[in-house]
Amino acid sequence: MTPILFYGVPSGCSFGSIVALEWLGQPYRLGRIEMPSVVTSDAYRRINPVAETPSLLTADGAVISETVAILHHLGARGTDRRLAFPQGTHDFDRWNQMLGFLNTSFFGSFAPLWYAVEHELEPQAKQALTEYGRAKVRKAHAQLEAMLGDRPWLLGEHRTLVDAYFVGIARWTRYHDVVDRRDYPALQRLFEKLEADPAVQFAHAIEEQRSAVSAGGFEGEVRLEEALASLRRPAA
Repeated sequence: MTPILFYGVPSGCSFGSIVALEWLGQPYRLGRIEMPSVVTSDAYRRINPVAETPSLLTADGAVISETVAILHHLGARGTDRRLAFPQGTHDFDRWNQMLGFLNTSFFGSFAPLWYAVEHELEPQAKQALTEYGRAKVRKAHAQLEAMLGDRPWLLGEHRTLVDAYFVGIARWTRYHDVVDRRDYPALQRLFEKLEADPAVQFAHAIEEQRSAVSAGGFEGEVRLEEALASLRRPAA
């Protein structure tokens, strides 16, 4: 069976996993999961009981959930392309450290802002939560700017899957007017380079249901009901 990535719309963090699959160049399919309606359905909970995206249905019918776990799984298949590195090496430690920062500090900085958008709150509480989120986003951007420095990619001379994850999160400044990325020139340079990448353009087109041309191993989209027939065991 061809692996299936279940990606969330609108604007899910699963965006980076689509880019990662395109860069990997191996066969895969996609399953579109509308949020919050389908992602919380009983049908999708058979894929992921936590009711979140992304989830990856592997070739043997097992499920991997959580972006970090998915990128580790894909990375292990992409070491020959230097998309990730063999465990136990110094490069792997650097890759894993950057992935951890993106998943906690960078991704997490937007959490208060998403909560304020998605929940009914008293005006004073909403304002306080938004200001808290803005401060966290500014801090995370400043930290990542310092880590990137003058390198062309987050880890140096070669793009890796951490760059794919970054671009899927960094675009959230379009929805939350909290920072001007031009104040962080190194991050702005990286973001613009990634936005011009065919895999990133493909992921945007997929999310927006426009004509999408794959440069990787995309074999089409699959309905949730069809994918469930391939499920062998629940996520761990």
